[in-house]
Amino acid sequence: MIKYIISHTQLPEVSIKNTVELLNEACTIPFISRYRKERTGNLDEVQIGAIVRYKEQFEALKKRKTAILKALEEQAVLNSELKQKIEAAQDLTSLEDLYLPFKKGRKTKAETARKNGLEPLAKIIMGQNANDIESLAFKYIKDEVTSVEDALEGARHIIAEWINELTDVRNNIRYQLERFAMISTKVVKTKADDTSAALSTSENAQKFRDYFDWEEALSRIPSHRLLAILRAENEGVIKTKIEIDDDKALSKIEDRIIRSHNACSEQIQLAIKDAYKRLLFPSLSNEALQVAKAKADEAAISVFAKNLKQLLLGSPLGEKRILAIDPGFKSGCKVVCLDAQGGLLYNETIYPHPPKSDSAGAMKKISSLTEAYQIEAIAIGNGTASRETEAFIGKIHFKNNVQVFVVSEAGASIYSASKIAREEFPNYDVTVRGSVSIGRRLQDPLAELVKIDAKSIGVGQYQHDVDQTNLQKALDAVVENCVNAVGVNINTASKPLLSYVSGIGPKLAENIFGYRNEHGAFKSRNDIKKVPRLGGKAFEQGAAFLRIKEPKNPLDDSAVHPESYAIVETMAKDLGKNVSDLIGHTDLLLKIDLKKYGSDSVGLPTLQDIIKELEKPGLDVREQAKVFTFNQNIKTINDLKEGQLLPGIVNNITNFGCFVDVGIKESGLIHVSNLSDSFVKDVNEHVGLHQQVIVKVLEVDIPRKRIQLKLHK
Repeated sequence: MIKYIISHTQLPEVSIKNTVELLNEACTIPFISRYRKERTGNLDEVQIGAIVRYKEQFEALKKRKTAILKALEEQAVLNSELKQKIEAAQDLTSLEDLYLPFKKGRKTKAETARKNGLEPLAKIIMGQNANDIESLAFKYIKDEVTSVEDALEGARHIIAEWINELTDVRNNIRYQLERFAMISTKVVKTKADDTSAALSTSENAQKFRDYFDWEEALSRIPSHRLLAILRAENEGVIKTKIEIDDDKALSKIEDRIIRSHNACSEQIQLAIKDAYKRLLFPSLSNEALQVAKAKADEAAISVFAKNLKQLLLGSPLGEKRILAIDPGFKSGCKVVCLDAQGGLLYNETIYPHPPKSDSAGAMKKISSLTEAYQIEAIAIGNGTASRETEAFIGKIHFKNNVQVFVVSEAGASIYSASKIAREEFPNYDVTVRGSVSIGRRLQDPLAELVKIDAKSIGVGQYQHDVDQTNLQKALDAVVENCVNAVGVNINTASKPLLSYVSGIGPKLAENIFGYRNEHGAFKSRNDIKKVPRLGGKAFEQGAAFLRIKEPKNPLDDSAVHPESYAIVETMAKDLGKNVSDLIGHTDLLLKIDLKKYGSDSVGLPTLQDIIKELEKPGLDVREQAKVFTFNQNIKTINDLKEGQLLPGIVNNITNFGCFVDVGIKESGLIHVSNLSDSFVKDVNEHVGLHQQVIVKVLEVDIPRKRIQLKLHK
C-alpha cells in the first residue's frame, strides 16, 4: 500500500506510513493536519486527502484481486504464473484484462462455436501452417455446422475472442484512442427535421446548438464541453461517435499476429477485422470515453469544491441583530427580526411593491421594527423584487447607522422545506424559515449553509452530470475542512454544524444538542466528556475545534488542543505569569524559548502553532462582510449597453470563466480570455466567489439571454 501511494503522490515514505497509521486509528483529516504535524512531516489537508484517496483505491484493487483469485480457483484455472500476474497488477484495467478470458458472461459466438467442436480448427488456423483450410474445415461439418463456411466462421469467432483477450493488442488500441481519438457529434435526424422550427427555437436546443455538428480531439476536449455533449446525448438531441484510424489499428494487430501468407492468414485477417469491429473497438472506445468522462468529472468536481470552499468561508457580519427580507411582488416581502445569535424575534409581511404598492405603510413598519429590535443590519434576498426592495429600503431614513446587504438566496427554499428547518421552526411556514435563513447567512454563511445539501447551492458546473458518489465525498470533505478551519461555538451551533466537527458526526451531534438543551451551556471543554457516548477518541478528535465563549480557562476558546494545555501552563509558570496573561501579549510570547518545551511527541511545528494561537486566540480566518451596491440604473438585460462599466459580484466559477451578478436576472460571463491580457491557467487565481468586481460589457445577446463581460482592472 505504501509503495502504491508513493507512486501516485511522490510524498515521503515516512509521512505516508505515519498518516496511514493515524487513519487506521480513526483519526480525521482536519485533526491529523492540525495536531499531528510531527507524525506527518507537516502535510496539509490536501496531501492527506490524496493519501486517503489512494489508500481507498489500493484497498478496492486488493478486494477485487481477492474476488478474481477466488473465482479462478473455483474454475480450477489458476496457475502460479497467472496468480503472480494478478497480484502484480497495479490498476483495475490491467487486472480486468487478465481476468477477461475467464469471465463467465452471456452466451457468445465463440462459446457456441466451441460447443460445436470448432476449437481444434481454430488452433490449426492460428498455427498458420495449413494450406488446404477448406478440406480441414469439411471434417467439422455436423449437427449445427452445416457447411464449410459455417465451420470457418465459427473458428474465426473463437480466434476473434482470443485476439480480444490479448493484453498487448488491447493496450495498443488504448494507446491509439488515448493519443488520436476524435469525438464527433451530429444532431439526431428526427430532431434535425424540425431544427429550423420548433427545436431551434426551444430553450433546450439553444443550449446545445453549438454541438449539432462538432468534432474535437478526445484528449484535448475541456471538461465542461465533454459534459455538455454527454448531457445533450442523454437528452436525445445529438448522437456522439468516437473514431480513430481503423486501418492503422488493424494493421498493427495484423503485424502482431499474422506471420504467414497462406489460407490461414486470410482467415486470421477476417477474424482480426471481426474482433476489432465487434469486440475490441466498441469496448475500448467506450472505455476511453469513460476515462475522459472520469477526468471531466474530476475537473468539474474540483471546480465545485473550490467554489464551495469560497462560499462557505464567505465574509460573516458576525453576531449582529438582523432584519431580513425575502422580497416579492404579489405575495409581498416577508420580514423577520433576528437576535445576535440568529434567534427569531418577530415576523411580518409588508407590501411595498405592486400590485398593493403600500410603500408608506411598509416604510413605517420597517422603521418601527428597526428601532424596536435595535437592528444593526438589513439582509435582502437576491431573488425576485430584490432590486426594487433594495431601492425601497434606500429611501428610509434610519435613526441609527443600519448597513444594507444583498444576500444570495441559493438553496434557501431547499432549507425552508427541509426536516432541519421544520425541527428549528415547527410553528412557522416556509416563507418565514426562508427569510430567517437569509438573515442568518449574513451573520454566518458557514453555520447556515451547512444545513443545505451543497449540490443545491448552485455554485457548480454540470454537478448533476458527474459521478454523484465522488461529488458527495468531495463536497463533504470541503465542508468538514471549512467547519474545522473556522471552529464551532458548541453552545450556539446547530446539529448540522456540529456533525461536521472532526470526530463528531450526526449521532454525537444529536447527543451534544440534547445534552445542551437539558443541562444548559457547556462551561468548559471538560464538560464535553459528559455527553452520552462521546468517548475519549471523539474528544481527542473534536475538542480543539469546539469553542467555549467566555470560559474560565481562556484556552477553551482557542485552537490549542486540550492535550497541550499543560505545555501552555508550564510556559506561563516559567514566566511567573498566569495563562490568561499570555493571551494576546506578543511581548511575553517572544520571550518563550520553544526548544525547552519540545518532546518526542511535541515538536517545533506544534509549539509554533500554540504561540500563534495565543497571539490571537480563536481568530476567525474569514474576512468581514462589506456593503455592496449595484448600478441602480440597470434593472433588466435591456438596460445593458456595450462598453458600460458596472459593479458586480462573482456568483459562480467554472473552468471556462466566471459568472457575475450585475443586479439583473441573468448573470454575465467573463470568459477566461477576458479575465486577463495574459494566459489564464486557473480562474481562481484571478477572481474569488462573491468577490466584488468592476466589469465591462462586451456583448449583449437578448434573444439567447447571454451577456459577455470583461474583468476591468
